[in-house]
Amino acid sequence: MIMALTGKNASGKGEVANYLKTKGFVYYSLSDVIREEATKRGLEHSRDNLIKLGNELRKKYEANYLAKQINNKIKNQLKKNKNLNFVIDSVRSPFEAKELMKNKDFALVGIDAPIELRFKRLLERNRLGDAKTLEEFKEQEERENLKSDTNQQLDETFKMSQKVIVNDKALNDLHKKIDNLINKPIND
Repeated sequence: MIMALTGKNASGKGEVANYLKTKGFVYYSLSDVIREEATKRGLEHSRDNLIKLGNELRKKYEANYLAKQINNKIKNQLKKNKNLNFVIDSVRSPFEAKELMKNKDFALVGIDAPIELRFKRLLERNRLGDAKTLEEFKEQEERENLKSDTNQQLDETFKMSQKVIVNDKALNDLHKKIDNLINKPIND
């Protein structure tokens, strides 16, 4: 099974990915491809820097570049062990989603939560470059939804989700929803 996660900032994608890792899933993040490039360039891993760099990579190579890098890693892993399951975090572009959908046993899962709850989580995790006000948070989200092949398009990508998990309760509730999802055939 290959499960890719999409959703807005602080919706809980990382929590879902971490839980799936405890279930034996191999973890990849499209953002890791960008972080690797940022490190090579000596750039700080701030949210704005990573977004700009991701957009630059998509423009320089192609809109599905990040997903192609992950697909190559998955193919190499599956050559060694055909029984592996994968979780892919940070799918933010329809082109990335379409590239990943070429895999067998694949599901794009949207993770959602109300904006106020997501903002509260954002403040609690306090990452470099995170918004400090709800208004700033909303502005960041607008910038992440530009309709351009080389930019992030979170809303359009989310619409492509084959399954949606609403993450608006306690962590154990989220875990139950994930368990239900992985215990059913993908195309149900």
